[in-house]
Amino acid sequence: MVIDLKTALATPKLADGAWGTELDVLGCPPGYCREEWNLSHPDLVRQVAAAYVKAGSQIILTNTFSANRFVLERHNLADKVQAFNTAGAQLSKQAADQAWVFASIGPSGRMLIAREVTEDELYKAFFAQAKALAAGGADAIVCESMSELAESLIALRAAKDACGLPVVASMTFDTGSDLRTMMGVTAADGASQLTRAGADAIGCNCGAGIEGCISIAANLRRHTDLPIWAKPNAGLPEIVGDKVVYKETPEAFAARGKELLQAGANIVGGCCGTSPAHIARLSLILKSWQSSS
Repeated sequence: MVIDLKTALATPKLADGAWGTELDVLGCPPGYCREEWNLSHPDLVRQVAAAYVKAGSQIILTNTFSANRFVLERHNLADKVQAFNTAGAQLSKQAADQAWVFASIGPSGRMLIAREVTEDELYKAFFAQAKALAAGGADAIVCESMSELAESLIALRAAKDACGLPVVASMTFDTGSDLRTMMGVTAADGASQLTRAGADAIGCNCGAGIEGCISIAANLRRHTDLPIWAKPNAGLPEIVGDKVVYKETPEAFAARGKELLQAGANIVGGCCGTSPAHIARLSLILKSWQSSS
């Protein structure tokens, strides 16, 4: 049965946290194609999903963020789109228990505005990815971390056409004092256009930490009546030695969770730097919110 997100999210739900950093902790080498682990290290990928379910996540993602043909070409793995995506969805489903699996589609890494790719090429790439994710049993699709509105709109349309599952369109607003995307898209423009284009939920992820995400979620809420997806980073990234580090503790991260819900978020979770510990603390905030509502 296809999920009706508006009905399903009548009460807020808890999503998961970061995948990439968790796989890195488990030994995925720097610069390696993490999606390849869906085939070579399925137990470790499933372990990440299961850890988030144990932490309280009611929605978990998939290890498929970069499994489009453009990114996979960099690793000479463009022929693995079907295999990586279908396996990624299957692994999360196996760990999900009662949680929903919202399969991840990230950006292509190419810019339409710079003519690095055509709209048709993008559409075909996202269509193939979404179709493979649906074949793996995904309950919904999340087109996330996009900064170019045209790419987000194409990913949304391709996912809808490929499988008919609900689609969350989430962009990264992290630039300037008013927190636009890197390509200058405002939360108001993103919410308005993606709502008109048929998204089932609108969101923000990555980029600014939870404080910025609170502001963005409130702005999104002013421009759409759709459910709001909000997954901020664990603070702003810092360079420590040769590593990117996110220092916000689970306690500090979760302490702002109530404000995120008050801003209008229906689905809350974490992005870069967040772990099952962050999600477990956020789960307590969500339970407290629900009991007092």
